[in-house]
Amino acid sequence: MASLSESLQTFSAVVVTGGSSGIGKSFIELGAKLAPGLRFCNLSRRAPAAEVDPLILRHVPCDLSSPADIERAAAEVTGYLGREVPGRVLLINNSGFGAYGRFPEPNLPHQLEMLDVNIRGLVHFTGLMLPLLKERGGAIMNIASTAAFQPTPFMATYGASKAFVLHWSLALNEELRSSRVRALAVCPGPTSTEFFRRAGLKKGSVADSLGMTAEEVVLQSYRALAKHGAQVVTGWKNKLMAAFSSRVPKPLAAAGAALVLKRYRLMQVKQ
Repeated sequence: MASLSESLQTFSAVVVTGGSSGIGKSFIELGAKLAPGLRFCNLSRRAPAAEVDPLILRHVPCDLSSPADIERAAAEVTGYLGREVPGRVLLINNSGFGAYGRFPEPNLPHQLEMLDVNIRGLVHFTGLMLPLLKERGGAIMNIASTAAFQPTPFMATYGASKAFVLHWSLALNEELRSSRVRALAVCPGPTSTEFFRRAGLKKGSVADSLGMTAEEVVLQSYRALAKHGAQVVTGWKNKLMAAFSSRVPKPLAAAGAALVLKRYRLMQVKQ
């Protein structure tokens, strides 16, 4: 098996969505450390303040809930890669967010925007990038979640959106077997990022012992990419949980998840 550095050096460019913070930012920072000279494109509302030097980064401002913004950003990225960066491309669809509470809390527009970013935006941008990837070769890494393995009461829309990402990624990988592109579904558990704040939970809602750092998630994701995997659940605790949840009848899994997730109501930020 190729080393992580050798694996990343087979790509000429990495395109990341939602790289301004958290897991997305860590993909950029660790990738730049492992493969100096690798070019990065980031699509998000804010530019990432990546703490690595040297870094070759092109930031493309984009609201990933907006179809028009995605069309414009995809045209800019494909034009830039076509003019200046020959070679294989790694697409990392990382952008996404959640919500905690009884549906439709905190409000219906928030829930609908979540679907726009987590599902429609991912499919839209991937579809626009896929012709370039097929032409040059490359890989697609989609960030799902351990929430994809069971219904998630109090995070119903989020969990369902990540179940889509997981199953869509696995199906896409099979469709791409005859091409020079493959897809990898990454399923992190609780991670130390801004996710919980945006989901409406206070800082420290999840104990450190139950979570992972963004850097740990990214390292395991790059390792799975180097091994040509189709799916990776990061962290041994998350692997056990995902394996158990996958084997339990869905109604029972939903009831169990409700007992666990309901405990976070005391950590909910008042709207």
